[in-house]
Amino acid sequence: MAEKQYNPKEIEQQVQQYWQDNASFKAVEQPEKEKFYCLSMFPYPSGRLHMGHVRNYTIGDVISRFQRMQGKNVLQPMGWDAFGLPAENAAINNNTAPAKWTYANIDYMKSQLKSLGFGYDWDREVTTCTPEYYRWEQWFFTRLYEKGLVYKKNSTVNWDPVDQTVLANEQVIDGRGWRSGALVEQKEIPQWFIKITDYAEELLADLEQLEEWPDQVRAMQANWIGRSEGVDITFDLEAAAGDVNNLTVYTTRPDTLYGVTYVAVAAQHPIAEFAAANNPDLAAFIDECRNTKVAEAELATMEKKGCATGVYALHPLTGEKLPVWVANFVLMDYGSGAVMSVPGHDQRDWEFATKYQLPIQQVVAPTESAQGSCDLSQAAYTEKGVLVNSAEFDGLSFADAFDGIANKLQSMGRGERKVNYRLRDWGVSRQRYWGTPIPMLNLENGESVPVPAEDLPVALPEDVEMNGVISPIKADPEWAKAQYQGQPATRETDTFDTFMESSWYYARYACAQNPDAMLDPSQANYWLPVDQYIGGIEHAILHLLYSRFFHKLLRDEGLVDSDEPYKRLLCQGMVLADSFYREDAAGKKTWYSPDDVETEKDSKGRIVKAWLKADGKPVLHGGMTKMSKSKNNGIDPQQVIDQYGADTVRLFTMFAAPPEQTLEWVDSGVEGANRFLRRVWKLTQEHLQHGEPVPLNVAALSKDQQALRREVHKTIQKVTDDLGRRQTFNTAVAAVMELLNHLQKAPQESEQDIALMREAVESVLLLLNPITPHLSHTLWHQLGHTEDVETVAWPVADGKALIEDEKLIIVQVNGKVRAKMTVAADADKATVEKQALAQANVQQFTEGKTVRKVIVVPGKLVNIVAN
Repeated sequence: MAEKQYNPKEIEQQVQQYWQDNASFKAVEQPEKEKFYCLSMFPYPSGRLHMGHVRNYTIGDVISRFQRMQGKNVLQPMGWDAFGLPAENAAINNNTAPAKWTYANIDYMKSQLKSLGFGYDWDREVTTCTPEYYRWEQWFFTRLYEKGLVYKKNSTVNWDPVDQTVLANEQVIDGRGWRSGALVEQKEIPQWFIKITDYAEELLADLEQLEEWPDQVRAMQANWIGRSEGVDITFDLEAAAGDVNNLTVYTTRPDTLYGVTYVAVAAQHPIAEFAAANNPDLAAFIDECRNTKVAEAELATMEKKGCATGVYALHPLTGEKLPVWVANFVLMDYGSGAVMSVPGHDQRDWEFATKYQLPIQQVVAPTESAQGSCDLSQAAYTEKGVLVNSAEFDGLSFADAFDGIANKLQSMGRGERKVNYRLRDWGVSRQRYWGTPIPMLNLENGESVPVPAEDLPVALPEDVEMNGVISPIKADPEWAKAQYQGQPATRETDTFDTFMESSWYYARYACAQNPDAMLDPSQANYWLPVDQYIGGIEHAILHLLYSRFFHKLLRDEGLVDSDEPYKRLLCQGMVLADSFYREDAAGKKTWYSPDDVETEKDSKGRIVKAWLKADGKPVLHGGMTKMSKSKNNGIDPQQVIDQYGADTVRLFTMFAAPPEQTLEWVDSGVEGANRFLRRVWKLTQEHLQHGEPVPLNVAALSKDQQALRREVHKTIQKVTDDLGRRQTFNTAVAAVMELLNHLQKAPQESEQDIALMREAVESVLLLLNPITPHLSHTLWHQLGHTEDVETVAWPVADGKALIEDEKLIIVQVNGKVRAKMTVAADADKATVEKQALAQANVQQFTEGKTVRKVIVVPGKLVNIVAN
């Protein structure tokens, strides 16, 4: 029988066609069978897969195939997160419509996914920009509105005064509009919100259920929700400011109340607006704040600015007059838009007070056991300690002072204990075109009502022209015209935040073809929750939080019966690659693709010299960095597939690093992965030359054959644990590689040798199947099997084969290896010690010396101490 050559291109096309013809990955509900729902975060259809996608989806496919071989009913779907601003920008640049650009990208990326051999049930594909999908999102939004979980209020947006349009944050560059270059203003417009804060406590508490999520992600979510216990404190005004007689502040540090020396309010606060009417300087400052885009993350580092209002508040316990200032670090959207300022014990307040020469009062002193001093001339003292200068509360600890002051305020009607959350309601309005139209109607009397269910979907027109300035549905008054109960109405022309689509797609996969309902509870509850979710750590907060929130909304609508959408979460690391650049005299860097660069490496594989192929002139090595367009160091997966085959790409991405760590893309590593697959192919072909083996007689195996079979079953045991419980795919591959080294040295002379090799080769193919399925499929059939390797049960380690009759023991003298010996596995310590001392080489190094101590590590090592 002639040995066949490994031709990945040929076999991978054949195997993929087989899967397609046989619907190998179609998932059907089977209530009697244990299900396993494996999901990788779906991609934005940008045009091409990048290596980050490949890594994410390979991990998901490995887990799916492994679980299928465990006998579970596996669902692994795929779809497209297809709405969003990038499609609008690309459409403008390419003079096309976002829909046309998006659908063309989906077609190409789908072919790439298929070429990698991912086992998706394509019958369940969802594309979020299709009316079949977003119709149900619109329906659900109207249900939430009817339940009182949706409301409309004015909120601040970025406004381009030249283009007369709202800009997304990413369209504001250095404070200017990306197209017009005009200074961006902050403008208030009505927007839609969903009350995620109603679920804040449950979202926080249920993190405890997510035991199989990374601790880091759970901590990030908890911090984002930001539960705090504090007190709402009322400060009366000395004199009314218009209609305002008092203001309320929330604080988690009521123990510092006696240290309040001023009160700060947001520029949009009613007190600020009242005071500005007769104060030109204040009006100008408010105007400056209004046109300064401030993100919460920037508050800590920005320059603190303020302006006095001339209004005074009264301290609720002392009656002292406190000046009210407008400060740029107070946001109207957070809390009441007012804060009590304690410069002695809050660094931000201290910086502001120091700048404007406001009083700084100490009311907390370090405890006796505390490290460090309290010098308020240098900085605020922000630790919790013992109260001073606080009337009857002096000497109390933080906890006792908290209770005492809170109780006193409450008894006086000037304070109330309150649990607060950093989390804010979810603003879902976007003023862009390429998104789901918000299904609300505006009536002539100013009311807003939901679009009736029978009129859904509110379809987004796809055949449009983009001018880059205004949304086509905002520019077309005809599109907005509608009727409601026989009366004229106008459609909402805002579209949903694209997080809406990605918050429930995982559930739609369970019944993607259902035209009559958002979800079929029987199907949804069979598959949900997702057993394994895979995606980048960059989605740890918003996407996962919104998705968890949406799941609870679905539950409360009676569509699902679980509390959480995802049981186990794996966050894969980034993919890094070498980067190369040249720098001009002005310091501008030009980045070159690694494909266009030749390199010279030292003995350790480090790049010591690099030059551009085109001109032979040197380029600088920018190190290993995240693959990105900006660094021009992305590796096109298609090129690597064309050169080496999909199995090589899959094997390398699994072997090069643990899944949660960064992966360095190294060409030599890809070549090494390809060589390993060729060795597996070669070993199988050589084995096939020996013909059909007789059945293996385990009882008649020689010691060497037993040892080899032990290696096979130790590998099965390890790979099973690595792929299942530990999810350390790199160590699983390493174990199979080590086994292959043993097999290539093993004889195939006797019938038992050949029978044992058959068991070993079949085990290797089954263990590799989740990672290199095309190779395993092909060789499995070459071995004479008629069934699909995907349907074969995962191999189980033979416990008897793992039992060792003998152990290899290392013998050291004074810490240096002097001999190796085999001993009976059940030999006692005295026997092992005696045998070690009898070794010829050991006697040579102990001759004439006194053996002071013999240390026996059972089953591994003997160390003899002699001098």
